[in-house]
Amino acid sequence: MKNNFYNMKKSFAAFIFIFAAFNVNGLDFWSDLPNDQLAYEITEQMTDAELFSQILMFGWAGAEPSELLVQWVNRGLGSVKVFGWNTDNIYQVAKSISSVQKSAYSTRFKIPLFVATDQEGGWIRHVKGDTSITPGNMAIGASGYPIDSWYSAYYISMEIKALGINMNFAPTVDLFTDHNSTIIGTRSFGDDPEKAGILGSAFVSGSLAAGVIPTVKHFPGHGDTSIDSHGRLPVINIDLETLKNRELIPYEYLIKENVPAVMSGHLSFPQIEPSGCPASLSRYFLTDLLRNQLGYKGLIITDDMTMVGATSYAGSLSNAFRMAVEAGNDIILSSTTALLNESLWTKNLDLMSTDPEFRKKVKDAAYRVIKVKLDYYKSGNPIAPLYPDANQIDNFVPDKDGEKFFIEQACRSVTATKKGTFPLTKSNGGRILLAGSLPGFFETGKAHYPEAGEFRFNYDIGPNETQWVIDNLPKTAAGYDTIVLCVSNENHKRIAEIFKNTNKKVIILSTMSPIIVENMNWVDSILLGYSWRCEYSLKAMVSALAGDYEPKGVLPYTE
Repeated sequence: MKNNFYNMKKSFAAFIFIFAAFNVNGLDFWSDLPNDQLAYEITEQMTDAELFSQILMFGWAGAEPSELLVQWVNRGLGSVKVFGWNTDNIYQVAKSISSVQKSAYSTRFKIPLFVATDQEGGWIRHVKGDTSITPGNMAIGASGYPIDSWYSAYYISMEIKALGINMNFAPTVDLFTDHNSTIIGTRSFGDDPEKAGILGSAFVSGSLAAGVIPTVKHFPGHGDTSIDSHGRLPVINIDLETLKNRELIPYEYLIKENVPAVMSGHLSFPQIEPSGCPASLSRYFLTDLLRNQLGYKGLIITDDMTMVGATSYAGSLSNAFRMAVEAGNDIILSSTTALLNESLWTKNLDLMSTDPEFRKKVKDAAYRVIKVKLDYYKSGNPIAPLYPDANQIDNFVPDKDGEKFFIEQACRSVTATKKGTFPLTKSNGGRILLAGSLPGFFETGKAHYPEAGEFRFNYDIGPNETQWVIDNLPKTAAGYDTIVLCVSNENHKRIAEIFKNTNKKVIILSTMSPIIVENMNWVDSILLGYSWRCEYSLKAMVSALAGDYEPKGVLPYTE
């Protein structure tokens, strides 16, 4: 009798599952209902598997989406992430996005995907190919104009939108508090919270105007640490008062502007959350502080959950996913595509059937995801096309108007922290030697100083090559009066210092963190461009040095 009852129970459960798998009233994402009602009706009909799938975001590693990722999309995956290792061929990126969107449309509710990437500007540029390498946030902070932030976001977004990308993990509003940080650095607008809030709000507005959903990061603030959460959990020892008066101010600006998405950071604040739990997994930070106290209404998206900053605390990836849901995240991001039966799926799906509160959190998150998709896909200015046309990409990438803007913006950002022989001419510079690693530096330098000599070394120069340059550059430089050095890192700075206490004029063009060239008062002149391998910034610095215009950028932080 007991076995018969058990078998009947199993049969009834199977019937319910099969019944739920059919769309009983033909309702789907494109049905003509108010967005809030439609999101509610869809989530009411969804199975647990469909609800949980909708709040997941996976990336793919190859040039094309794997069969595994397609299987996830067929299961109901809500979002995909385009990472930097599969984007050199932007035409293939567009074809891949079109392909996975078609797979999403074939599911019973026809819910399109969020397709996200990291295209911040500056040195974080996951979509490559012919997309613009732009001056970036610290350059915007140096110019200080909100319109520069707006147009930077607009043109960046127009390019990725042409590929079918509809969500951008930008802007970064982390403050430039720890000057030694190599993970934030020039990704920051500067150290002024109010300014970061204003420039961040302008960036959000420009993104939305282009039809791409911006995602502000990394809540509650990654600027006061030099630790990269990819490798270990950063610990930031500040109290709540400091956090509110500093890191949270940009978010207050952005929440007032109704920013649609915020990324939670794998960051520990033990004075605020004594357990040491990272903010990305903390109910206090995401639900109590961000939603209830600050009044945030949009989506919360985790940073990559495969980062050590998340898993080291949670103990396992499946546990980290569970904690992320319980804390209040709406989308859980993994840079790799999980196997179909991984524990992060099976354990949390089982938990939905045994823990009503956990299931409610998943369902609420799925509702918010679908509601935001409806709001943007069905708006008067819809987000990126579902099925981008690879044949049309050359009309949008690179953006022709953007090219003109970015060189102007780069010129507004260039900062002269020391002026000696300035502007540099043949009459006051004598014989000029250009030394550095970036092709654009030599191209622009030779255009202004055609008789200049050249000495090239690698950008990512190691200790052995650095020593070789130190041993050999003085021999080449012996016949020159002025050395113009392009400096991007500490080894480049070591090379520059061989001319200290010599009779050479040394001019530094800094392309990355300005902290690297601090305390170089012995040099003749220093120009800051703030941007990694950015042709616009290189041209702007050399043009300023040659006297084509007066650099008026202001250092965007307090020394």
